[in-house]
Formats: sequence, C-alpha cells, structure tokens
Amino acid sequence: MSTPIESDAFSFIDEFGPAKIVYINTPAVDLRAIVVIDNVAAGPAIGGVRMAPDVGVEECFRLARAMTLKNAACGLRHGGAKSVIFGDPKMPAEQKERVIRAFAKAIEPLTDYIPGPDMGTDETAMAFVRDEIGRAVGLPAELGGIPLDEIGATGYGVAIAAEAAAPFAGVRLDGARVVVEGFGAVGRHAARFLARRGARLVGASDRRGAIANARGIDIDALSRVKHEGESVTAYRDAEIIDADALLSLPCEIWIPAARPDVLRADNVDRLNCRLVVQGANIPATPEAEKLMFERGVVSVPDFIANAGGVICAAVEYAGGGEGAAFAAIEEKIGRNTRQIVERARASRVSLLEAATALVEERLRKMIGVQRWRR
Repeated sequence: MSTPIESDAFSFIDEFGPAKIVYINTPAVDLRAIVVIDNVAAGPAIGGVRMAPDVGVEECFRLARAMTLKNAACGLRHGGAKSVIFGDPKMPAEQKERVIRAFAKAIEPLTDYIPGPDMGTDETAMAFVRDEIGRAVGLPAELGGIPLDEIGATGYGVAIAAEAAAPFAGVRLDGARVVVEGFGAVGRHAARFLARRGARLVGASDRRGAIANARGIDIDALSRVKHEGESVTAYRDAEIIDADALLSLPCEIWIPAARPDVLRADNVDRLNCRLVVQGANIPATPEAEKLMFERGVVSVPDFIANAGGVICAAVEYAGGGEGAAFAAIEEKIGRNTRQIVERARASRVSLLEAATALVEERLRKMIGVQRWRR
C-alpha cells in the first residue's frame, strides 16, 4: 500500500485519501461520532455505521480504507467510507433510536456518504437513517432492502473466497476443518456455506467464550443457541476452551470474523492452519500479515474476502434483489480471488501484496480521469 504522507493533524494521508474526516458531537442526546469518507473517485462512498465504545479515528480510517479497497476491487460505482458512533450497542432501544436519528441528521450534509449497517447497528437502524435523510443501504425488506444478515451475504462471499484460494493453499474443501473466530452474522454463514462444500466446523467463539470439537460442531444447533441469546459455550456437544486457545486449534481454514487486529505479531505464530480467510474488517495487523506469508500461511485479505456485504448493498442501492446479489458476489469475489492468486504465484508475493497492487492500479485509473486530482 502507498506510504502515508506525514501530517500535523494525522499521519495517514496518502494519494487515495481520506477525502474527509468529520467529528460529530451532540451533547443533547449523548452523541459522539466520527465519519471518515476515504475516497469517492468511483462515486458516492458506501460504508457501515459501527457502534462501539472504543474505536478511534485511526481505526475508523483503516476501516474506511478497507471499504475503498473492496469497492474498487469489486468494480462498484462507489467509494469507501466508515463511521463509528461511540456507545454501547446494547443500550436501551429508545435511547439507541434517538442516537441513531441524531447521527443521521448530523451526516445529512455529507451527500457523498451512503451509510449501511455494521457491528452494533442493523437494518432497523438504517431504516431510522433513511427516514431522517432519505439515503441508506441494508434496509429492511419492507423498505426494499436485502436482509444482509438473514441471507448471509458476507459469509457467502467468505466461502467463495475460501473455495477459490483453497488450491493455492493446498487445501481440499471436502473434509477441511474450519475454525471461526466470531460466530455471528458473518462467521455463522461462512461456516454454513463451507459446510455445504464438505467442510466441517471444529471450533467457534464469540465475545463470551469459545468451544471445540474435533469431530465437528452442528452448525444449525449452534446457530439456534446463538439465536436464543446464549454464548457458544451453551452448546453442549463441545469442549469449552479458553478464547486464546482457538488460535492454535488444528484446522485447514481459520476465519477471523469479529473485531480488528485479532491476529498480531505476538500471537500469529500460534496459528495451526494453512488458509486464513478474513471475514472481519482489518483482522490482521501488517506485522501479522508478513509473518503469515513467511510461514507459508495463505491469507485472503479482508477487502477481497468479505466484500459480499457491500456488493449486496450496491445491488440493493441500484434496485436489485437477492438473486442478483448472490450472483454478483459469486462472480466478483471468485474472480478477484483467482486473479490475486495468479498474481501472487507469478510474483511470489503474498495475496495481500497482490491484491493491494491490483486495487491501487484501479484506483489510480479512477483518480486519473477526475478534473481535480490530488
């Protein structure tokens, strides 16, 4: 990726962005938020609204840049953005609605930003946003939306990426053992779609604990446990393990599908797999990516593997339905993964390096036709 230019205000400006960083403070409803619109060369930026108590501006920028990269990789007519609302996503429903609506009014002037759901927000939150300002994606079906979490759009894309990258990693999906860090909206569906291809889930976690069963975990049964509001540890036919032990579970495919930076220089050497498919946004630090490559662990980067959600959002924004979304996810993510595998093999570089080079070429072409260029 391009080397950032140092700035007195922040140290991550480069040729691609960010175009805008907006801080929002509305004390009357206890709203504090950050919006990063990274790049709009291809069109208005799509990016999720995350609600969390502990995300800073640099992490918000990294998430926005991941959106820029995945949108460019998929050839979407959208740039990348991300926003974060500081708060507990489990706050009372009435309070959360007030905060979301206040956030929507605050971003109304940012017409080059189209918000969508992310960790801590959902389609109902996006319905509030659309009601306030007339634009959002990831809407309820009743408002013309495609239910991303229900159909598993992002998880489907992760499975497609795994299928395309598996031969490069020396993995056969039929019989492959899968570990999912973060058995939620993305990880659950990724496991389900991979199981249809013959893989078996042997380990899973959420923020309350982790489980393992070398014989296999019943994905439907575990999903029912989660639907009832329980932790994965309430699933009976598995051993409860320490969350850190999930890293070293023997498997062929390891899927990080929760928070950023779960793979770091201080723990990535414990991975016991051949293939990492990144279901979460920025789940690996640059140092971890380098160490995985040196160890021969194939890692499909987030902006390639987990683009299913934003592809689905773009299809929804253009008026398409579920069938069109699944077809686009399979075509775009499968093609991109195969392309970066070919580049990586030819140049003997990591999939991250190959993917970054591919996407930056596309971004430079987009920026090159703009009248006002950086």
